[in-house]
This record gives sequence, C-alpha cells and structure tokens, in this order.
Amino acid sequence: QVHLVESGGGLVQPGGSLTLSCAASTSISRANVLAWYRQAPGKDRELVARVSSSRTKNYADSVKGRFTISRDNSQNAFYLQMDDLRPEDTAVYYCYALWVAVLNRDEFWGQGTQVTVSS
Repeated sequence: QVHLVESGGGLVQPGGSLTLSCAASTSISRANVLAWYRQAPGKDRELVARVSSSRTKNYADSVKGRFTISRDNSQNAFYLQMDDLRPEDTAVYYCYALWVAVLNRDEFWGQGTQVTVSS
C-alpha cells in the first residue's frame, strides 16, 4: 500500500543537468534503503545510487562524481541530482525503497521516468 511517485525526467543536452524526485505516500524516516536504478533498452536494470539508514551513500562507478542522492524526511521524498549528463545515461530511471522488520521485508518501486540525453 506504499506508493512511490517519480517526476523530473525529460530530454536534456549532453553536459546538462536534471533532478529526479521520488515522493512516498508514507514516512521514509525509517526506510532502510532508498535507491535509484536505471534500465536502458536491451540491458539489465542496474543500481545507480543508494543511501542507507546509516547515511552511507553508494554510487555506480559510471556516475560517481556526477550524480548525488539525497533525502528529505520532512517531505517524504528523495532525489537524484544528475550533472554533466552523457548520452550513455539515457534510460528509464526507477526509485526504490526498502523497509526491513523482524518478520518481514517490504520493498516498493516507482513507476519509472524517462531520461534522454541527446544533442
């Protein structure tokens, strides 16, 4: 019953920037993992960035130094700031959230948003 709604995708020129947002229908303050994945045509879905409950951030080598993941618990949202975009960043981007309890694990996905980097 938790819903994640993404926004911010679009068309951008190489070297440009975009910010993706993921709004949750419930509090994210206790989420164990918040993450962004992407999937290009003909390729597997890959992890782009994640932030854990310990505030540890991890990035794919291909985006490190260009992308930044952040969270705003007061707005129940998290973000992916993408700078210096390249054509190879073109993909559908998905947000993801994980809550872990003693007896169960709940994970949720956003609907996806298209990012296209092209001249």
